[in-house]
Amino acid sequence: MKVLVADDSGIMRKIIIRSLNAVGVTEIVEAADGQEAIDAYKNEPVDLILTDWNMPNKSGLDVVTEIRALGSTVPIIMVTTEAQKSQVIAAIQAGVNDYLTKPFEADDLRAKLDKFVTV
Repeated sequence: MKVLVADDSGIMRKIIIRSLNAVGVTEIVEAADGQEAIDAYKNEPVDLILTDWNMPNKSGLDVVTEIRALGSTVPIIMVTTEAQKSQVIAAIQAGVNDYLTKPFEADDLRAKLDKFVTV
């Protein structure tokens, strides 16, 4: 399984990657902003996307919208500090499969990943 991790924080990407490694996911593509995430997805299809909401160039919501516009059904988990109900609804309407609010514990991420990860 290959996972795309899109977050403008290098520290947050490391935390997410560590959690992915802990559940046996070792094929990981990193993106430091929304445009990188879209480009990476187009160049290297993945089995799951974990994207931050607030990123430079394109937001996580833009990432979801553009990837869904390509006809993709890849599972997407929004990982963000944005927890307002209206934003959660907007993300779901755009095509997000699940939502994880920062800060989170490794176990919280693992629980979300278990729904989608088959290693």
